[in-house]
Amino acid sequence: MRTAGIDLAAAPAKTAVAVIDWRIRRARLVDLVIPADDARIRAVISGADRVGIDSPFGWPDDFVDFVSAHHRGTTPTGRGLDDVDRRRPLALRRTDRHLIEIGAGRPLSVSADQIAHVAFRCAGLLADLGVADRVDGWALEAYPAGALRRWGLRSRGYKRSANRAVLTELVVDLRTAAPWLDLGAHRAVMERDDDAFDAVITALIARAAALGRTEPPTDADRDVAAREGWIHLPTCTLADLIDG
Repeated sequence: MRTAGIDLAAAPAKTAVAVIDWRIRRARLVDLVIPADDARIRAVISGADRVGIDSPFGWPDDFVDFVSAHHRGTTPTGRGLDDVDRRRPLALRRTDRHLIEIGAGRPLSVSADQIAHVAFRCAGLLADLGVADRVDGWALEAYPAGALRRWGLRSRGYKRSANRAVLTELVVDLRTAAPWLDLGAHRAVMERDDDAFDAVITALIARAAALGRTEPPTDADRDVAAREGWIHLPTCTLADLIDG
């Protein structure tokens, strides 16, 4: 089995792609590419069994309805949007709210933060890849911070060059927690580039999804998840990825 992880950014310069080859009792990071435009992404992930993408796959239903109504000039009156709590459904998808509720993190708002630029690119990439299923498809939505927290690893404070020493320690911690993962010559790239590190974590999340070891939406949430996307949070340990 091969899984791929894409740490998608608004521009190719900060986009990283990782590919992990899975064998009995061992796994090897066989490719780690940065930068990557869409054409390069498609080439690198070709042949992967599952692909994780660190990007929202859609927008909140309430946001889509609200913007559509505003565009038509039919915005309902009396919404009381001076109250932040009433704006929250416009900013957060069901999957975002779920992760917040269970203490697994607080994903950025796809409709109110700059990650929207990443989501624009992701929507085009999903179309180019022919991915229509935003819940159980070949490509799945990943959230590295949530997975790192679930696996007992540092999930904050390693971004940007000023925190390179922290990132280096995090790579060591990952190797300790997953000694079966051979990073090879790509380890040096992971230690100096947090986008590359996140791409590898996203490829690990793709493995969890391939094994059926991520949390699915409930029956009540599945319809909305099909439109908004669903974050695949691992329900297993790192060791389970190789034992699976």
